[in-house]
Amino acid sequence: MATIKDVAERVGVSVTTVSRVLNNRGYLSEDLKRRVYQAMEELNYQPNELARSLFRKKSNIIGLIIPDISHPFFSEIAIHIETFAYKSGYKILLCNSQLDKKKEKDYLNMLKASQVDGIIMGSHTLDTEEYKSINLPLVTLDRQLSESIPYVSSDHYKGGQLATKLLIRKGCKKIAHISGNLKLHLLAKARYDGFIDTVKKHDINHVVVQTDLNGFKYDEYKKIVTELFLKHPDLDGVFASSDLIAAQVLKECKRLGKRVPEDVKVVGFDGIRVGEFMMPGLSTIQQPIKDIAKTAVKLLIDWINGTEVPRENILPVKLIEKETT
Repeated sequence: MATIKDVAERVGVSVTTVSRVLNNRGYLSEDLKRRVYQAMEELNYQPNELARSLFRKKSNIIGLIIPDISHPFFSEIAIHIETFAYKSGYKILLCNSQLDKKKEKDYLNMLKASQVDGIIMGSHTLDTEEYKSINLPLVTLDRQLSESIPYVSSDHYKGGQLATKLLIRKGCKKIAHISGNLKLHLLAKARYDGFIDTVKKHDINHVVVQTDLNGFKYDEYKKIVTELFLKHPDLDGVFASSDLIAAQVLKECKRLGKRVPEDVKVVGFDGIRVGEFMMPGLSTIQQPIKDIAKTAVKLLIDWINGTEVPRENILPVKLIEKETT
């Protein structure tokens, strides 16, 4: 395996000069840089990135921890984060926590050991002090950890209002909201708050059911929706806290012979791309997934570079009305 010394000998310069080329330090002629990179290619020399990052005190690597890469919302946001980070000169280390405390802590320790410049956190199972103690720039997605940690979120409360008002406007008399677990301290809980405030304001009969505390369990969605219609056969409106849950509602309506939107009207949340393939077309509250990713990356890089960043970053949602309402 070739070494930096081999490269220096091939070019006829010192090891220090090759190191300066690799780290782009000091004045370097274009001819010298061309000859060094040509020698590296000929010798198949691969620089030690960790050693270079220690030398520069900067790795240009960002850690990204998300709860479930199989969930379409998180896979989409991860794609956009990687895209914007790469365009800004950063690479991503992706960690899939699966809402496991030990796993999340192990990943945090790994990211610190890997000399990442900062972390975008889309999962949070540990105490706030654990995140503060990593001593790295940290931006969270949909999680409000402390007064010192900036976060990016959609306007979940407005989304809950928009979804519920649409169902009421369409004539629904009994509306169910299938929420995430309300014991988790997530900003997405505001979807529930927007729903509750709206149905109470309009004196609408309503019911709320919650998903499980630990993770995104797709088999559980089927059980929840089945039991919901069994206990409340007179439901004529459903506001689901995700498009995936809304898809399960549509499936159950078909099984029961309930027509959508004639008998039951359905609104989802997220606006994920797979929703475009649902039949009938799903009405949903669209989160600005691309803008969330772009904002998170910009905030983190600004913080890494020493720029003060705003703590609260709430982006607007959009009502997309299709055939299910």
